[in-house]
Amino acid sequence: MWKIIMIPFLGTSLGAASVFFLKKDMKEGTKRALSGFTAGVMVAASFFSLLAPAVEQAEAGYALPFLPVSVGFAVGMLFLLLLDVVVPHMHLDRSEEGVQSGLRKTTKLVLAVTLHNLPEGMAVGIVCAGWMYGGDKISMMSAMSLALGIAIQNFPEGAIVSVPLLAEKKGDKMRTFLYGVLSGAVEPLGALGILFAAGFFLPMMPYLLSFAAGAMMYVVVEELIPEMVSETHSNVGTLSFAMGFIVMMILDMQFG
Repeated sequence: MWKIIMIPFLGTSLGAASVFFLKKDMKEGTKRALSGFTAGVMVAASFFSLLAPAVEQAEAGYALPFLPVSVGFAVGMLFLLLLDVVVPHMHLDRSEEGVQSGLRKTTKLVLAVTLHNLPEGMAVGIVCAGWMYGGDKISMMSAMSLALGIAIQNFPEGAIVSVPLLAEKKGDKMRTFLYGVLSGAVEPLGALGILFAAGFFLPMMPYLLSFAAGAMMYVVVEELIPEMVSETHSNVGTLSFAMGFIVMMILDMQFG
């Protein structure tokens, strides 16, 4: 279980390590492609790894199965919306959101990545809880495939974020790498928090699964899709989205 929880964090750390090999800023097309791939993985994970088992469990245990799935999804979206409004952070295009603060740009960039990573860690924790407490509804391989898929999309995400961080730190690659690793630390922490809480709220598992799906979809709609279609019109982001979706779908169908 511990190994599964740490897999997404490893993906973020490896992506952050790309600063040691970057000599200049990424091209906009490359950034759009990586954002699209990340969005595709997260959308597929939301549907196949979270919403599908949530619907299955709700149909088996609730008179109105649509209710826990809908409520959980909506609350997950609202939870990330609240964090987006409250937490001061900066996007890759230098636009800022959240409450006004005197935080440095570097800190705001790290907080932006942390907001991306939090729902991913929560998702892994919830699926692991479903595997541990939910009988045969969710398997170990389901948790493994989700963790692996998130780790795969965390790598390009970590690489994208490393570029502006490196510029802010004036070429200090080691410090930039450490900031990237720090932004990913919320994933295992979020997974553990949800995992321990899920033991007490096992009957609410459909709510928790759909909550994680809603949180991830918020990140996709609010952050990743605007990034993948920014600047001039390009099909790169769309094609990369499809590729990411297919990769995650294959992982879930093959091992889930």
